[in-house]
Amino acid sequence: MEFDATATARHALWIGGGQWAGKSTVAVNLALRHGLTAYLYDRHDARGHDDRRIAERVRRGAPPTGPDPDTTWVHTDPAQMAADTLAGFPRRFAWVLDDLSALVTGRRVVAEGWGLRPELVAAVVGSIGQLVVLVPTAEFRARQIAALPRARTVAAGVSDPDRALRNRWARDDLVAADAAAQAERLGVRVIRVDGTLDGEQLTNVVEEHFAAYL
Repeated sequence: MEFDATATARHALWIGGGQWAGKSTVAVNLALRHGLTAYLYDRHDARGHDDRRIAERVRRGAPPTGPDPDTTWVHTDPAQMAADTLAGFPRRFAWVLDDLSALVTGRRVVAEGWGLRPELVAAVVGSIGQLVVLVPTAEFRARQIAALPRARTVAAGVSDPDRALRNRWARDDLVAADAAAQAERLGVRVIRVDGTLDGEQLTNVVEEHFAAYL
């Protein structure tokens, strides 16, 4: 049998969108309900993908650790931070596709993460019905920031932690808004998460969206 490196990604179900919108919760719930394999983007991006980033910097002769924390989080305008993040997503998505090429499963993979951009995923899947974008409302984001310790985690070594956090939150707002805009442009479904549904109920909504593929 000839190996198809794109098969898993092409048949996967994809959940993109904003930070803290419940993407991981929904993906794990779907995996447990339907015997799918869950691919959690942040877990890969913070580990194996970070090794690739370091290797790229070394090849370019740049410092392995990248810019200093203040340059990244304190002194850069959130709009520029968002632009830099968006510019980096295609490279990071190529690493996701490489990860998925090594997964062979009898059922589909459900992949979630803010880096799974609609404009990138749409070019891979057989149908845009295999993708949904979850975006938190401003009020729900504020609740998540207050409730989730990871949402208030600041990079080590910054001189102004409060400003670094504000910049990070503003950047994430801009990135989430861009994900919604790109999805709407492509006809991909956007679900606005406002907290009125708990994790199981939100999973039900996404499950119904993916029903034809489950």
